[in-house]
Amino acid sequence: MAKQKTKKSEKKEKKEEVNLECRDKDCPEHGNLKLRGRTFKGVVISKNEKRIAIEFERMIYIKKYERYARTKTKIHARLPRCREKEVNIGDLVRVRECRPLSKIIHFAFLEKINPGEEKK
Repeated sequence: MAKQKTKKSEKKEKKEEVNLECRDKDCPEHGNLKLRGRTFKGVVISKNEKRIAIEFERMIYIKKYERYARTKTKIHARLPRCREKEVNIGDLVRVRECRPLSKIIHFAFLEKINPGEEKK
């Protein structure tokens, strides 16, 4: 009789496969990139080879008019190779601040929250 694999052994094998594939030093999970500071949730508006751009709305107080205005903020975040397949345009994701990785990238992808759903 063939041995049946348990769930723990299956998860362990999947993690080992991902570790072999992901040799990215700037991956928060498998590399040496330390995350610290601010965390944001936003919708992916563009996806490139190693980065994503997210956008979210926030309220800013305008002192002159004594009112609040809604503005959009756009942030570029590092997308590790091991997570490229699970993130698509329109997904709601969480990013976290890290050291500056390039001129515009100061955040790293943390997790995918909901596929294709935006908080309304």
